[in-house]
Amino acid sequence: MVTTMIAARLSPGRVGAVIGRNVGALRSGPSYWLVLVSGFFEPLLYLLSIGVGVGALVGDLPVDGRTLPYATFVAPAMLAVSAMSGALSETTYNFFFKLKYQKTFEAVLATPVRPFEIAVGELTWAMVRGSLYTGLFLIVMVALRLAEPLWALAAFPATMLVGLAFGSLGMAVSTLLRGWQDFDLMATVQFAMFLFSGTFSPVGDYPAPMRILVEVTPLYHAVELVRGLTLGIPGWGLLAHAAYLLAMMAAGLLFAARRLQRTLCV
Repeated sequence: MVTTMIAARLSPGRVGAVIGRNVGALRSGPSYWLVLVSGFFEPLLYLLSIGVGVGALVGDLPVDGRTLPYATFVAPAMLAVSAMSGALSETTYNFFFKLKYQKTFEAVLATPVRPFEIAVGELTWAMVRGSLYTGLFLIVMVALRLAEPLWALAAFPATMLVGLAFGSLGMAVSTLLRGWQDFDLMATVQFAMFLFSGTFSPVGDYPAPMRILVEVTPLYHAVELVRGLTLGIPGWGLLAHAAYLLAMMAAGLLFAARRLQRTLCV
C-alpha cells in the first residue's frame, strides 16, 4: 500500500526541480558555501582533538576481541556524526525557515509539485549535503591511515543511508516545531546522542540500563554500521543496523510528507 502511494505521488522530474532549487541557492553568494562547508570541520576537530590528542593518552582500546588505537575507534563515529550533522542542518534549520517564514513550499505548491515530492527532494538534497561532508572526512581518514581505502569506499554508501535516515527524522521533527526556541530541545537531544552513542567509548562499558537506552537511539546504529565497515568487520549484525536506519527513513519521510500535506494544503 505504501509502495503504491509513493509511486502514484512521485515524479522524478518534479523531485529534481526541488533539488535544483537548492542547487540554485549555491549561486546566491559565498555565504551559503561558507555555511555548507563549515559543518565539515566540527567532527574533524573532534577527531583531531579527542581521537588523536586524547588518544595519545588513552592508548589502545579493546573492542570486540580486537585492540585498536583510540583514534581508529573514534574516527568512524565522527564519520557517522558528519553524515548526521549535514543532513540535520539542512532538514531542521533550513527546512523550518522555508516552511514557517520564507513560505518557500507554499510557492512551490503553486507549481505541479506535490508535498510528497517536496519531502523527497528536500531529503535527497540533505543526503547530498551530508555526503559532501562524509566524502571529505573519508579522505582525511585514509590520509591519516585510520581506514583502508577499499573499506572507506565500502563505508560511503552506509554514510548516505545515515544521511537519509537523519534527514527524514529532521524533516519530521521540523514540521512539529512551534518556533526557534524549540531548537534548543532538539540540540540537547542531538548532543546527548553524540556523547553516548558509542562515539568515544564502547557501549558495552555502560551500565545495563544506560546501554539498553543507547542501543535504541538512531546514532548508535549509524555508528555501529559505519564502524563495522570502515574497520573491515562485516557481519550479519550490520544488516540489522541498516534495517533500523531504512525503517527510520521511511517512517520519517512519510510522516513529514503527511504533515506538509496537512499544513500547506488546507
